[in-house]
Amino acid sequence: MSRRRLLLLLKPFNVYPSRYKDELSRPINPQILGYLENRCKVHKDAINICQDILQRKSVDWKPILRNDLVQPIHNVDLVVTVGGDGTLLQASHFMDDSIPVLGVNSDPTQVEEVEEFSDEFDARRSTGYLCAATVKNFEQVLDEILGGHKTPAKLSRISVCVNSHLLPTYALNDILIAHPCPAAVSRFSFRIKRDDQECTPLVNCRSSGLRVSSAAGSTAAMLSAGGFPMPVASQKLQYMVREPILPKAITSNLMHGLIGSEQSMHTVWYNKEGVIYIDGSHIFHSIRHGDNIEISSKAPVLKAFLPPHLSS
Repeated sequence: MSRRRLLLLLKPFNVYPSRYKDELSRPINPQILGYLENRCKVHKDAINICQDILQRKSVDWKPILRNDLVQPIHNVDLVVTVGGDGTLLQASHFMDDSIPVLGVNSDPTQVEEVEEFSDEFDARRSTGYLCAATVKNFEQVLDEILGGHKTPAKLSRISVCVNSHLLPTYALNDILIAHPCPAAVSRFSFRIKRDDQECTPLVNCRSSGLRVSSAAGSTAAMLSAGGFPMPVASQKLQYMVREPILPKAITSNLMHGLIGSEQSMHTVWYNKEGVIYIDGSHIFHSIRHGDNIEISSKAPVLKAFLPPHLSS
């Protein structure tokens, strides 16, 4: 039987840097500096621990920094990300539906630390919402996966077409369509269709943009904006018009809602310029006046091993 092949995708450890503190114009709170330096150390230690564990296993594995990932991931049986949700998101942009991913949260939040520093600063660390492991249980979770005792969940992703051309990156969390200047007004219209049949009337919007999230992303920016969490296995998408300006009463109830798994949202952009952001600010696509944008969940799923509270 051939050995299993793993790709170990690593968030870089940025050494903050006591050596930079003398170059800053303002003195740094020693508590904050110590906290930042500890975060770097904890993450670096987590990388070393995961690599030590893999050395003991009968697997072939290769480490790569997430910033060095530029080609689609092929010819491996499992991708292991060490970092947080951002590292898992970045991996997903290079993966189809044939390879599962396991996220290891390298720097989980420490409740007592948050309470201790609550009067000074926000001491929350990595959320790791989609990460099924930490360094404490990584070996156990890995053994269960390699032994065939765990099954990955199938997470819906967001497909975006601009003028009938499919964008090459599927969003795992969300997309944001907005003006390049966040203070500018976005002008667009949308309606939801199924098999070219209209499911909603045309909604004309002046707002700060349009956000659409998957079920996995419904607890991120969407929830912060007033949306609701969705079952992680849902194939529906949630959308929200951001800060609508004087919506008509007849369409105000359409400013926030769901796009069914067999439906799609058809949007026309009416600003001179605009941007579609995919899972944050690093991946984006420029749009212009008159562009037609189709948004749906008709995308390859992402196979991901999830923490127990999500996979149960």
